[in-house]
Formats: sequence, C-alpha cells, structure tokens
Amino acid sequence: MKATVALALRSGWGCDVSYILFYCLTGRRFAVVVGIISTKIWYNVSMTRRGGISVATVAKVVVDVPTMQTNQPYDYAIPADMVDQAVPGVRVVVSFGKGTREVMGVIVATTDQQDFDGELKPVLRVLDDHPILDAELLALSRWLADDTFAFWITCLQAMLPSALHADTKWLANGAKTVGSRGHVATEDFIVPLLAPDEYTTLAEQQRRNATRRIKLLTALAQWAASHDEPRLHAVVGPDSFDRATVTAGAKQGWLRIESREFYRRPYAQLDAQARTQPLTPTPQQQRALDALIPAITAEQDRTFLLEGVTGSGKTEVYLQAIAATLARGRNALMLIPEIALTPQMVRNVKGRFGADVAVLHSALSDGERFDEWRRIERGEARVVVGARSAAFAPLTNIGLLIMDEEHETSYKQDDAPRYHARDVLQWRGAYNHAPVLLGSATPSLESRARAAKGVYTYLLMPERANQRPLPPVQVVDMRSAQLDSASGDFSTVLLNALRTRLDRHEQSVLMLNRRGFSSFVMCRECGYVAKCPNCDISLTLHLDSHTLRCHYCGHEEAVPTVCPSCGSRRIRYYGTGTEKVEQTLHQILPEARVLRMDVDTTRRKGGHAKILKAFGQHQADILLGTQMIAKGLDFPDVTLVGVINADTSLGLPDFRASERTFQLLTQVSGRAGRADKAGAVIVQTYNPDHYAIQLARHHDYERFFVTEMGIRHRSGYPPYYFTFKLTVSHPEDRLAAKAIYQLAAELKQSLSDQAVMLGPTRGAIARLKRRYYYQIVIKYKKEPQLHETLERLLTTTQVGSRNVFQIAFDREPLSFV
Repeated sequence: MKATVALALRSGWGCDVSYILFYCLTGRRFAVVVGIISTKIWYNVSMTRRGGISVATVAKVVVDVPTMQTNQPYDYAIPADMVDQAVPGVRVVVSFGKGTREVMGVIVATTDQQDFDGELKPVLRVLDDHPILDAELLALSRWLADDTFAFWITCLQAMLPSALHADTKWLANGAKTVGSRGHVATEDFIVPLLAPDEYTTLAEQQRRNATRRIKLLTALAQWAASHDEPRLHAVVGPDSFDRATVTAGAKQGWLRIESREFYRRPYAQLDAQARTQPLTPTPQQQRALDALIPAITAEQDRTFLLEGVTGSGKTEVYLQAIAATLARGRNALMLIPEIALTPQMVRNVKGRFGADVAVLHSALSDGERFDEWRRIERGEARVVVGARSAAFAPLTNIGLLIMDEEHETSYKQDDAPRYHARDVLQWRGAYNHAPVLLGSATPSLESRARAAKGVYTYLLMPERANQRPLPPVQVVDMRSAQLDSASGDFSTVLLNALRTRLDRHEQSVLMLNRRGFSSFVMCRECGYVAKCPNCDISLTLHLDSHTLRCHYCGHEEAVPTVCPSCGSRRIRYYGTGTEKVEQTLHQILPEARVLRMDVDTTRRKGGHAKILKAFGQHQADILLGTQMIAKGLDFPDVTLVGVINADTSLGLPDFRASERTFQLLTQVSGRAGRADKAGAVIVQTYNPDHYAIQLARHHDYERFFVTEMGIRHRSGYPPYYFTFKLTVSHPEDRLAAKAIYQLAAELKQSLSDQAVMLGPTRGAIARLKRRYYYQIVIKYKKEPQLHETLERLLTTTQVGSRNVFQIAFDREPLSFV
C-alpha cells in the first residue's frame, strides 16, 4: 500500500491518492492499481517531455490485433514531422508483423527510450488531430482489461463509437489501407463575396434575357445586406436557382460555395421545447437531496443508493442533483437500462437542460452516435444520457454519475470486455472525486447489502410523490381459474378488468416476457420438436414472417406443415408469445386497439419512441409487451397492469430467479395508477404461494430482502460470496469437455479449501452457434492467488490455439444459464 502511494507521489500524481485508496480499501487488486498508475505515468511523462525537457521519439502502440500474443504495447518510431501529432490517445496506422501489413492502433504513451532491442518501424499515419482518449480513459482501459481479462485493444475499442473503428479498404494496385469507418457530415452554404450595391450594379449590366443571373445577383444583394449565408440545398430547386447558375456565379467571383460540418442530432427537436422548471421537492425528496448535494459540492467520491418506490419521484431527484452539479461548473453522466426508456427520459432531461444534453445508445445510427460522441468530446455537451456503453462517454470534469434502475441485468456486458457499468461508474467517480447515485425501487441484493453495511449511503423514499397509494395486486391461480376459450392465456378476471377499462376509456398494460407467436413447434405423433441446427434450443414461431427463428444465432427456416421425422400432419404450435397474445386479444376484444412492443416491433430506428408516442396520444387502449415495458414508463391514464404469466423468470435454473421475478413484478405493477386515477394489478401465475410473488403482491421489498438474504446465506451465494464463471467452447464436444477438465485440475491446485468449485458442467444450453459449451463456477470470499492463476490459464490456453478453443472469464456473472 505504502509503495503504491509513494509511486504515485513520485509520479506527480499526489492529487489522486484518494483514488488509489478507494481501490485498495475496497478490495481492488494491487496489480490493478499499479496498472492504472503506470498508464497515467506514461501519459504524464509524455506530456512533460513535450513541454520542452526532451522530445518523445518512441510511441507505445496497442495494435488492433486482439490475441494474447499481441496484448501489449509495441514500440514504434515517431517521425520528425509527426512529433506534435503522435501523442497519447490518438489513433495511428502502423505496419505490424512481417511484410507491409497495415493495422490501426492507439498510442497509450510516448517516451524517448525504446524497450525493443532493434530498429523500430515508424508510425505511418496519425488519424486524429488531437487525442480522442484522454488520460482518464486510457487509465480506465488498462484497468478494464485487467479486471475483465479482456484484450487491451478490445477495451479501447469499447470506448469509441464504431465510426472510429478500423476500416480496411483495397486499393487499385491490390494493396490494403486502413482508415476510419465514419465520416463527418457536411453541408454546402452560399457565401456572398461582394457588397450589396456591387451586386445591384452587376445585375444592371447583364443582358435582359440573362434572367437566371439577374435573379441570382438580386438574391445575393439581399443576402449580403442581411449578412445571410443560406444553405445551398435550400435555394437550389425548380422554383429558384439551378446548380449550374450557382456554380457559374462562383466562377465569376460573386460567391463562394463553402462546405461546413454539421451534427446529426437524434433529438434536436427537443432542444426547442419550453424548459421545464424544478418541482418543489417533497419531504422525502428533500432529504435525499440534502444528503447528495453536499457530496457534490465537496467533490466526494461516495456511492449513494436511492431506494424509492415506483412513482416516488426519483427522476426529479436526478434532475435537481444534475442542476446542482452544473451550477458548480461540473458535468453529469446518467445511465438508463433500456433503450425503450430513452425517449421519455431524454424528454425529461432535455426539458430541463436543453442542448446541453447528449444521448448515446445503440439504437442511434452510426452517424448520430459519432456526432453525439464528438459533441461530448469537444465539451459542447455537459450532460450525457445513455445506455450501458455511455459509461465510457468522453466526458471530462465529471461531478455526478447516476445509474437509474441499478438492479437491471442489462448493465452487464455479455461479450468481452465483460464489465458491469456500475463498476465503471464507481471507477470514474473515484477518479473525478464525484459521487455515484444508484437508484431503484427494487435494488439488487448486492447493492442493498452494501447499503446495510454502510459501504453505500442509504437514501429511502417509501411513498409516491403524489401521495397516491401503490396499486392493489390481485394474484390469480391459473391452476383453478376459468380461462378464455380462444387461447387459454387469459383468466376471466383479467378479461373482465380489461373490458371495464375499455368502457371507461382508460388504458391497460399487459406484460408477457416472451416474444414471438409460440415457444415451440411439436409433432403430436412422435414428439418431434423443431430445433435450431446450430444451437441446442427449440425454434420459436414468428407468424408475421411465417418462419421459425432461433433467438440465439438468428437461424430461420420455413414453418413445417408435416413432421420431418414421421411425416404426420399433426404438428402443432405450443406455448405463448407476444405475437400470439396480440392475435388472441383481437379475437376476444375486437373493439380494443392493441400496440405490441417487443424486439420484433422495435427493430427499426425510432421504433420504441413511435410506439410510446402513439400510446401516450391514446391511439391504443392496450400496450402489450415484454419486460421492456415494465419500468420507467409513465402514462397517467394507465389504470390496469396485467401480467399474463408471472412464472416465466421464476423457473430459470439460476439462484437469482426469485429476485428477478420479484423485481419484474414490482416494477411492472408500478406502471398503474401513477396519476389521479386509481390503478390495479392482476398477476396470473401457476405458483401463487411462492414468496417472491406474495411479497411483490404487497410491494414489500424489505421483507423480500430479508427472506432472500437468508436463503443466499444458507446456500452460499452472493452477496455472501464472490463468484467467477469460466466457460470453454469448441466445435467438438469431446475436446471442449477435455479442456474444461484440464482447467479444473489446474484451478484446484491454486484455490484454497474455502473456495467452492461448481462443475465442470455442460452449459445450460449445451450447444450454441455450432460450438459446445462447458463451464466452471467458483464461489469464494478471499482468494489472493485467483487473479494470477486465471491470467496464467488465459495465456496458456489462448497462445497458439488459433482460436479453435474459446475461453471466457466472467467476474460476478449475472447469468449462469
């Protein structure tokens, strides 16, 4: 510990000692701290040398070749004419390996001493006119690579929009060149070059039949007089000027056609809306703000957990905390879990802060995401709202970081780097000396347990802001309930409640956590089930496209009319999906207008916003969807929420199944009765006595927390233990199994007696995308040798494997399926 702090002080990094202490005191590994320090030392030394002490002649480049053999910076010579451009944080093109192969890379440091004993290859091109990754993001990338066992270049790429990733193009001579995928959007403007009276004189000198020139000169005189520089596309057309006339005018020296950059703004229309004013905080909101704002003012890197029931006004707390941050001259970053929530949250935040807000999420086009990223990087946006990847936004001087619905699993990245956005926010909070605010009506057990231990500061808002009661929840036992004859999906209780809302011209929300028409197709004669040829999973029927589709690899095939196994025509569809429920609703409630919101109906750009806008404008009576409709949505006329099958998540082979069921039911129940009209919730289930369903019925999070913690303690699962999942896959089942057992044997030699190894076992889905999967789960409280052992295993299994074997490490996995 003392050596770590001393190293920082000798490096001129004393101002960030609290940042080091955060990682040491919260159990972060010494290697992580040293890695971050070394990255920042590289950056600081590079900048100092550029200040005149000496000139950096060697660039440390992480190349875009993601393998274990190349997972390190390489030395390249900086040509004399690139000394001012080749600095840490810029992308470069270098020659890598034998021959003249060009690859993109990122300079992570510069120095005047080379580590490579030989002649260095030169940097070929610098792609950026300034660093696009600053010292903070470079240090963050190094920590992320170490913490998630990911390649450094993969972490660097995760921080950049796809427009800044490498794009390889073939030249006419057969050679390859590397550049960026994206481009800056530009638009042509007409710039008058003469005085108004000069244009008038020129117009009088033209021949009478030169009507187009005279018209152009007259317009130029008006533009010059009003200092106007119109867009070219706005004045060129059949009723004004043709392009040839404008081009001729430019040749005459009357005007200049000037290309200017512009931003592709996804929510630009919201910037012009009237600004909303802060609401008077309720007593419970004021208590939360009274705890949070002093931490913002004092620049304390504390984590707050705001537990507030649905409708308690958490969003207003976020907005007023952001306002306090901006008032101190600092910036704010806010994460939300679902793209479906983006339109409403963006409207709320932009309504308060206007054009200062930038938005980042995967539903934007590449160009929009690139331009929003550039606005942030240039300091033109002070508030960032986005989904998981927005945690890496190039925002500087951060004074507050917010994670809404912090319990959501979508904050965990499934592919490398397998990070949790909460950890990234806490890292950045420590770096910037800024508080992190986690908000939820149903916090994850891990976060709630940390609040109970005092690791997080606990803020509670137990009442709705409008003082309305939480809606009553009625649980319907589907084992004995009377069902509709059309499909068997609806109880008469739920159907009658829907009809009542239709008569009152009120709206309803129905949730079924499964998309598609049905779960599977099966032959009644021989039991054949249509399965994906690439994955060990049944295919789902999608009636809109008349196909069977795999939701894991995307395989599609035609719907069979006869059984491929026995030839029988008794092949039927089983199970229920949102598409089938929508069809049923049209049959049993023909007068109802239904909107379906799932992955299939929101694939197109703007799909979420379009559906939510239509529902908000009362163009539909029922909103039917998957869990994306369960949180964050606020419609005053929704008075009924129906859960068609509450058991979907309850039956998963995962120790968090009960927690997720409780969270989902509580969240979706909170969509009802949020305004003046009373709400009601009807939950259909085949497990009515399960504690998760009964406690969700009573909106009793605290009792659920105590109950579930007791079960976790007895079974030895988080938050009482840490977990780590190791997965191996291979196209051949035998080789995948052999590899996982070899790894298990090596792990056992390094783990203490207190660690528990579960497995090796087959993956819950044994085959995906033509690869067989096996896994090991390690439960532990303190294993000082684990990180070093895993790094060694990763190196030995990947070097020379030619990617035939794929090994994945996942710290604190949120899914074991």
